[in-house]
Amino acid sequence: YTQRKSRLVVATTHIHARYLLRGVILNFIKRHPQVQLVLRQDSPSQIARLVASGAADIGISSEPPELVRELQMLPCVKLQRSVITPLRHPLLSERKLTLEKVARYPILTLDPSFVGGSAVLSAFEDAHIETNIVLSAIDADVIKTYVELGLGIAILPTIAYEPARDRNLRAIDASKLFDPTVARIEIRRGHYLRSDMYDFITMLAPNWDRQAIEQSAKIPPISRNTC
Repeated sequence: YTQRKSRLVVATTHIHARYLLRGVILNFIKRHPQVQLVLRQDSPSQIARLVASGAADIGISSEPPELVRELQMLPCVKLQRSVITPLRHPLLSERKLTLEKVARYPILTLDPSFVGGSAVLSAFEDAHIETNIVLSAIDADVIKTYVELGLGIAILPTIAYEPARDRNLRAIDASKLFDPTVARIEIRRGHYLRSDMYDFITMLAPNWDRQAIEQSAKIPPISRNTC
């Protein structure tokens, strides 16, 4: 047993922990064996609270529904959407995907408390298209399981589809139908960042080096970025 010298608590959602952070976490642990990495999975709102209160050092999620002035938000990755279907689904033979065609089938999606879920619903509402949402959940793997069982089709971030693992599923690019969501790194304003915390951030988003983060801290959170 090796005594750990410090811990880094990262609060994030299931999708980011499962897909976006996989390579980052592997490399970070190899580079910082003395640091115990703790992952806490929660909703975007709760993640923001954990970071603001100091219970987590770094948060990674879509933007929380409410503005949290104690937090410094660093946009890092744009997540596009795909429609996930069972094998041999009728949508796979369509030349052009439209919201109307997608709405013909029962839909599974992320919970509306997540930006990824609310963005999907908003796209249909803005187009005045009725949908049959049969299931919403916070876990993309759970959603894919029920697509495999024939419950419907799913609208998920494209990164959640892995051809080698999801052999009974197919993905159709839907980036032209749904606005992307932006994953953000959340840190507390004015809080000291250790070198390993900077390292974790730059592994995920190389453009956010120490100088860029310090410059961003000088910009007050006076408005919401709704992209």
